[in-house]
Amino acid sequence: MILYNITSSVDPEVAEEWVAFMRDQHMPDVMGTGFFVKSQLLRLLNEEEDGCTYAAQFYCLSTEQLDEYQRVAAPGLRADLETRFPGQYVSFRTVLEVID
Repeated sequence: MILYNITSSVDPEVAEEWVAFMRDQHMPDVMGTGFFVKSQLLRLLNEEEDGCTYAAQFYCLSTEQLDEYQRVAAPGLRADLETRFPGQYVSFRTVLEVID
């Protein structure tokens, strides 16, 4: 199993709206692509002052599935998020193998 983790630092002024958008639209859209089997949204508890940091996590069965998602669906979904929250968040992505 592969865990695709997107950690985002969000402007506090839009954090509540960003979480609602992630929960109600973006994450369901990602899951709707069929590449992932599970997702979750988390908030970092030990964040810096004036920061709101979240992790969106998606689980897929193989790196090949993740690669296909990145090629086929990710560009459009990322563009939607950037259009909705331009310059109001920064993200970095990590890919992890689930061992146990």
